[in-house]
Amino acid sequence: MSSGKVASWAHGEEFLDEASLFADDGVLARARDRGNELGAAPVLPGAGALMRMLAAAVQARTAVEIGTGSGVGSLYLLSGMHPDGVLTTIDPEVENQRAAREAFSEARVRTPRVRTIAGQPREVVGRLTDHAYDLVCFPAQAPHSLDLLQHARRLLRPGGVLVVPHALFHDRVADPAARDTSTRAVRELLRAVSECEDLVSVLTSSGDGVLAAVLRP
Repeated sequence: MSSGKVASWAHGEEFLDEASLFADDGVLARARDRGNELGAAPVLPGAGALMRMLAAAVQARTAVEIGTGSGVGSLYLLSGMHPDGVLTTIDPEVENQRAAREAFSEARVRTPRVRTIAGQPREVVGRLTDHAYDLVCFPAQAPHSLDLLQHARRLLRPGGVLVVPHALFHDRVADPAARDTSTRAVRELLRAVSECEDLVSVLTSSGDGVLAAVLRP
């Protein structure tokens, strides 16, 4: 990548001052530190900003996030959602959800706005209501991502948005020499989304890559 491209990417990452999103200007930075300590890679600022914008674009009142991590992505989504919107966030790791709840408390997110569920994502989303959500988000490297894609299409209302962060997977997706299982799984997910006739999709380089799609009405 040319130095100009790198500089442009960095400029985009810094476009939104994440310290301005909440009254406590260190909330997201601390949540990101906790995520790194837990090994739950948080979304980068550019990806978070795009997630926030998409939540605002559909005025999301109901959203599902698979992979709570330390709550960084959750906070970006909540900051873009309708003020009365409710985020259902799912993670199999109790420690992750404990860290996320700490972030929600620090950000003064009202308790009714977040429903945290500890459990296996495929099992949990299988119990959620069809066509009842404005936005569904899950990371590209999530286990069983193709199954999660089918669940997302079922859960989204017409006009709802699918958001998939980490879609370039540490710059490995575009590297033909990267043939490990995880990278191949991400490529397969991207291909599956692009081939869904009911989704209008785009792949951006924000953060670690964000795949976004709208479910056709």
